[in-house]
Amino acid sequence: MELLATYVEALIFCAEEPVTVKVLGRCLSDKFGAEIPEEDIIKAISALEEKYDKGDFAFFINKSSGGYQFLTKPVYQSLVTLLLQQKAKKKLSTSAMETLSIIAYKQPITKMQMEQIRGVSCDYAVQKLLEKGLIEIKGKSESLGRPLLYGTTEQFMEYFGINHLKELPTPTDFRKEDNIIGEMGED
Repeated sequence: MELLATYVEALIFCAEEPVTVKVLGRCLSDKFGAEIPEEDIIKAISALEEKYDKGDFAFFINKSSGGYQFLTKPVYQSLVTLLLQQKAKKKLSTSAMETLSIIAYKQPITKMQMEQIRGVSCDYAVQKLLEKGLIEIKGKSESLGRPLLYGTTEQFMEYFGINHLKELPTPTDFRKEDNIIGEMGED
């Protein structure tokens, strides 16, 4: 049973989304060339759940969507979020941030409209933002050629710590007083 639990652990660990007992069973049957009873797989999962609940681990096995996956324990969630934000911040270029800002304020928006605002091609920035999951295709425009429309995602909201687009700063939040030299009140 201990060896089976180790194999189940490896499969759950590498799964990007919850993996079901049936999928685990098929993988294990292919590995061992024999049918593995679902009850044995469920027992192995229970043993793993107990192991991670008892020990000082930062993660646990979560059952959702009919399957199992490893998740970080809630007590460490804010720390992991900080790491992911730092990682993502380092990888967003100035052009990607400019493009993301345009999309956030003008969505849904076509690439041509973004390029008109920025004055340069946005192909690379849009591709990187799509890869990072910060923007998504929202549909197609009714204009000539039916270009794609882009908008922000829930991941964008999480990344910037907002619940609604209305929480984005307004342009007046960035306005500086014009022509101020020295301290106020000086003649």
